[in-house]
Amino acid sequence: MFDFFYLVSELKKIPRKGWKEKIGIPHPESVADHSYGVVMMAMILADCTGMDTEKIIKMALLHDVAESIIGDFIPGEVSRETKRVVEDQAMKEILRKLPINLEKKYNSLWKDYVDKTSRESILLHEIDKLEMAIQAIKYVSEGYSREKLQEFIESARKEIKSKELLEILDAISYK
Repeated sequence: MFDFFYLVSELKKIPRKGWKEKIGIPHPESVADHSYGVVMMAMILADCTGMDTEKIIKMALLHDVAESIIGDFIPGEVSRETKRVVEDQAMKEILRKLPINLEKKYNSLWKDYVDKTSRESILLHEIDKLEMAIQAIKYVSEGYSREKLQEFIESARKEIKSKELLEILDAISYK
């Protein structure tokens, strides 16, 4: 299991590429920073909506683990199909480092997330976008270009369908 722990800790060193390349933030949040925000939001929102909180937390912890091997892709950098194949291969490699029962369990959660087959996975995709929008607002408050960061907020708005999450997005968009 040491190999698993060592490998996934790489997420702490991988910068979120969109902030760096599109906005010019020299030291943007890491993928691990983003994942932490997603996990916190998933826990609270699942508890508020009566969803399976343990399931969504585990899914949130796994949702970007493949990036510990492949790095962070900007939307449009590679096709969705290519990204899916590369992420699936990376997840198999990572999860193979765990006992077989955990490998199967976490692979099932990963597939659920990618395929959006449960209420939790659908919500988690939207939370992922909302967390990005919140980070964009934080960067605006730090003096980065509102106009450039608006692209991230609008991208989130297009992906989020949940009324509750849209209300949160609307509330933060005008700060």
